[in-house]
This record gives sequence, C-alpha cells and structure tokens, in this order.
Amino acid sequence: MKIISSPLELKNYLKNYNCSVGFVPTMGALHEGHISLIKKAKEQNDLVIVSIFLNPTQFLKDEDLDKYPKKDEADKKLCQLSGVDVLFFPHVDDIYAEDEVSVLAPKVRGYVLEGSSRPGHFNGVLTVVIKLLNIVNPTRAYFGKKDAQQLNLISLMVKQFFMSVEIVAVDTVREKDGLALSSRNAYLTPSQREEALKIASSLRNATVMVTRGVLDAKEIISGMREILSPLHIFYVEILNRDFNQLAHIEIGNTIILVEVKVGTTRLLDNIWL
Repeated sequence: MKIISSPLELKNYLKNYNCSVGFVPTMGALHEGHISLIKKAKEQNDLVIVSIFLNPTQFLKDEDLDKYPKKDEADKKLCQLSGVDVLFFPHVDDIYAEDEVSVLAPKVRGYVLEGSSRPGHFNGVLTVVIKLLNIVNPTRAYFGKKDAQQLNLISLMVKQFFMSVEIVAVDTVREKDGLALSSRNAYLTPSQREEALKIASSLRNATVMVTRGVLDAKEIISGMREILSPLHIFYVEILNRDFNQLAHIEIGNTIILVEVKVGTTRLLDNIWL
C-alpha cells in the first residue's frame, strides 16, 4: 500500500494507471462500516484509494472537531489489511487555502433534517468532497446509506455539476444488537450505548408496522417517537428518495430517518423501504 499526502503527487501517481478507480473518502477512526465500502470498491474496480481527512469545514463552532476520534496508525494498518492500493492522507494545508472558493449546499435540501440544526454543515461536506473527487478523479466513489442526507446531496452535486464519477451507495453495517456503526459511538458510555439501542428499535418497529399494512407516515412517526422517548429527538421523518416528505409509505421509494442526541453525542440512522 502506498501512502501519499500531496494532492499533486497523487494526481501524478495516478497518471501511470489506465484502469477503473474506486474511491472511499473517510474522516478516519475506521470501523467495519468503512471496510464494507472498501470491499465493495475492490469488487468493482482495479485500483482502490482511501482518503483519511478530518475535514474542519463541516464542523460548526463548539462541535467535536478537537475530540473527534483519531486512530491514524490503526487506520493505516486496517487499510493495508483490507487490500487498499493507495491511502491518501493529506494535511489541512494541502486541501484548503486562506481565500477559499466554496460549494454551497442547496437552499432547501441542505438546510432540513441535519442541516436544520447544523446550518452550513453541508457546505463543508460538499466542498471537501468535490475537492477530493477532483484530486482522485475516480470511476466510482463509495458512501454509506447511514448518512442518507449526505449521500443525497453528494449525488445531487455530481449530477448538477455534470461530473462523471458514479456514486455508489452501500448498506449500513450494524452491531449484533442493531446499533449502526459510527466513529462517534466511541463517545458513548455503557449506559448511553444501551439508550442508543432505542434508535434501531424504533426503526425495527416502523418496519413491523409497514409489514402489517400500516402505511400512514404520521402513525409510524408517532410510534417511533414513543420508543425513542426520553431521548432528545432532532427529527423523525419519512421521505422519498428525492427527500420530499411522504404522507404514506411508498415501497421502493421511502427512507425513514431519525437523529437523536444520546448524552452529548448526535447519532443518526435510517432504513430504506
């Protein structure tokens, strides 16, 4: 595995390859969810590149940038064991300049759900993603379905900016008890982790309701909120794949999304129906 930190060096290195390139952008603190992205990239491409870059522009003031989990050496080993060909490990100064051109999230889709309580967050996400995609110029880039809003906005950006990369959505990986894997799970105490299981429980309940023929969005959301109580709920929403609200479940075109705070940790999850 080759480790490269300079964007120019990576671009020059890739000139030697005329093959399909799979790209997995991450912020580090890698877990099985990231490994699933790498595996999918390896299945579909000749060359696999992973980036580890803790992007400061997507963190708002007083958020957890300074305490975000960092496991650089473990991450490098994990990438090597997973068969990654190139690890892109840039510094902040490699990616950002003082007087920055930035990408703005859509005025509607970028400021609902997570964007409502974190205004400007998705500006930072889209800006760093377009930079990374332009550096790597991959055939395909891989993102997890757990961050459904992020996935939707990145796909929208790629479409509206006429970019040639294919965005591949990969299913959420969970612990045996149902908790969706997240680097931020490391913040949870044992008792908080137990409380966090209410998230997966609420989504399972929604699935059971749908299988029993309950398709009314308000009824499903009400049942989920009962299970999530007394956690601080940022939102429970039922949307279609274009992120428009639904009054009734549409099988094959529905995402049920939830975001809560457990202790001081924000956790989000969803199911695709």
